[in-house]
Amino acid sequence: MSTWAQSIGTRVTGIRTHRGLSLSRLAREAGVSKATLSGLEAGTGNPTLETIERLALALAIPVTDLLVSTERATRVVRAPRDAAPAERSVQLLARVAGIRDWEVWNLTMPPGASFQGVPHAPGTVELIRVAAGSLRAGPDDEPHDLHPGDLIEFAGDCLHRYVAGPAGADVVVSLGSSGDQARP
Repeated sequence: MSTWAQSIGTRVTGIRTHRGLSLSRLAREAGVSKATLSGLEAGTGNPTLETIERLALALAIPVTDLLVSTERATRVVRAPRDAAPAERSVQLLARVAGIRDWEVWNLTMPPGASFQGVPHAPGTVELIRVAAGSLRAGPDDEPHDLHPGDLIEFAGDCLHRYVAGPAGADVVVSLGSSGDQARP
């Protein structure tokens, strides 16, 4: 099985479950057999372009959303920890290509507070920058400890969590998407 086909299967499964569709219902709406869809999602199928087109149509997404990988690695940018700068300092924190729509939120969390983030639309990127306090944040399977000035960037279309440190946390959360993803 090719990585390409496995990636398509993973994307179909993610979108289908995010939208609350059963395997049977998606197969019926796409006009493909349940066995074909099950094999594709399990990573044992080899989808034809026609099958991919049918699934994209049934999911109300562009075909390219299934053909183009939108996986993003989690990235952490640490703030300099040495002495205070004696002169102006500039640091590029993030440059995210292909993002059109952004939301920027200020989030203040009391000490020890926890927040479970639900997966956003496919292709969403989440950036979190700690202004004060500390925060453990990121995908559920890859959280990172962050301190003032640190930034984390990760795929926001997966389960993720924020947990404030002992002094609480004041953070800026930015969500970006390409703006052309279908909403459930």
